[in-house]
Amino acid sequence: MNKNEISSNVLQSTEDYGFQKMGIYSSYNWNDDPRRMAFTLSRYKFVAKMLENKENVLEVGCGDGFASRIVAQSVKKLSALDIVEEQINSAKTTISTKWPINFFHHDMLSSPVKNYGDVKLFDAAYSLDVLEHIDPNLENIFLTNIVQSLKPNSQLIIGMPSIESQQYASELSKVGHINCKTQPDLKLTMEKYFNYVLMFCFNDELLHTGFHKMAHYNVAICLHPKK
Repeated sequence: MNKNEISSNVLQSTEDYGFQKMGIYSSYNWNDDPRRMAFTLSRYKFVAKMLENKENVLEVGCGDGFASRIVAQSVKKLSALDIVEEQINSAKTTISTKWPINFFHHDMLSSPVKNYGDVKLFDAAYSLDVLEHIDPNLENIFLTNIVQSLKPNSQLIIGMPSIESQQYASELSKVGHINCKTQPDLKLTMEKYFNYVLMFCFNDELLHTGFHKMAHYNVAICLHPKK
């Protein structure tokens, strides 16, 4: 492919889909701390690989949906919810016809997501950077409602900052991070709801299975919900 062909493809794509827009929160991050975007996108790429070819997938806490497209590229159908209506409204303004996502407003503390459109229950779900914002006293309701939104033998991916990372977090982040955990605590929590839980760590964009106390971010892959 020569340079002229590349330019032609780029121009045609722009004509077909227009200039792609960021959502309200992603735009803020890109302006405030561009490196933060790399960390977020790497976590979504990991989720996309783990859930590749799943039929119906649910994202719990999608924010403005900017990174959700990475998962939408790998799964058959993605539905994404957030408790903040302004975030969902923003997400709907950036929807691409090439990568369709069903964005909707819902509070996972209020009820499971069942019979959403033509989806009775989901084959898999994921929730990144959400659990640390959930009041520990409400954590059981939150996780139970996610599990009740899933089919038997499904899977859930949970990602959250480690409690060890909080000494380096900004004051603004610390205000909202009311439920951070160590990796062993996150594993114990998720084992209440799933038969198998596999643990991973992130440091910046690097995924590993190293010493968890030095990890900035923990990820739990949870398999086979308990009845």
